[in-house]
Amino acid sequence: MLELISEHGCYGGEQRFYRHQSTAIGLPMRFSIFLPAQASAGRVPALFYLAGLTCTEETFVIKGGAQRVAAELGMILIAPDTSPRGADVAGESDNWDLGVGAGFYVNATETLWQQHYQMYSYVLELYDLVIQEFPIKADSIGITGHSMGGHGALVMALRNPDRFRSVSAFAPICAPSHCPWGIKAFSAYLGNDQQAWRSYDASALMQDMHTPFPDGILIDQGLSDQFFPHQLLPESFEAACKQAQQPITLRRHAGYDHGYYFISTFIENHLRFHHQNLQSDRG
Repeated sequence: MLELISEHGCYGGEQRFYRHQSTAIGLPMRFSIFLPAQASAGRVPALFYLAGLTCTEETFVIKGGAQRVAAELGMILIAPDTSPRGADVAGESDNWDLGVGAGFYVNATETLWQQHYQMYSYVLELYDLVIQEFPIKADSIGITGHSMGGHGALVMALRNPDRFRSVSAFAPICAPSHCPWGIKAFSAYLGNDQQAWRSYDASALMQDMHTPFPDGILIDQGLSDQFFPHQLLPESFEAACKQAQQPITLRRHAGYDHGYYFISTFIENHLRFHHQNLQSDRG
């Protein structure tokens, strides 16, 4: 059952925030959803946005500047929280890059985290929930995200191409098995078996595929991003795409950092990219 927390008029539509009891997480979870005016007349395409470390379901809709273009295109925007809240795992708030606000969109298998940190399953649970509760075209859903959420978006799309028809990302963690953030999170959530990490590593997943998204993948990366050289590793994903014959547009932008000034600058490009792909004939 959905509990409406708040709703706000926005570009002729509504920005809403909800709470619900999650089966996957075993705790209440929150998400935001922007409903354009077109959603009152029938089913419309939708885009999931997965946020990065320390963020919540509010971050993107407050800072991203996406609603104006989504209102024009008639696109629903859905943004989940980034981790369970109130799991009471020992030490889960000690580090900003592990635990609260840092679920990494994986299903934890290690005993300490396993009970509630099931964020991969939660995104799929939310997917099913919003299709049931809101006027979404079930065959016209895309996914994007930023940083940790960019990692999540790529992994979600590659593992669920039947659900997510288009995918893009902003400064994603492209090879988490090989960067400090990912190694820390995967070791804690998934244990030391690095073979188990591959199912949550976009670059590793792409290596085993052949053109999963023929319409292309869009990634934007700022060259003044302080995390670019050692945490994000877009060149690894780019190489994997070449091997998989996967079309990719990886745009590198001088002067842009890791924050929401960067995201708000290029969000319109991403929304139009998804809109075009979600409207195209699959043949």
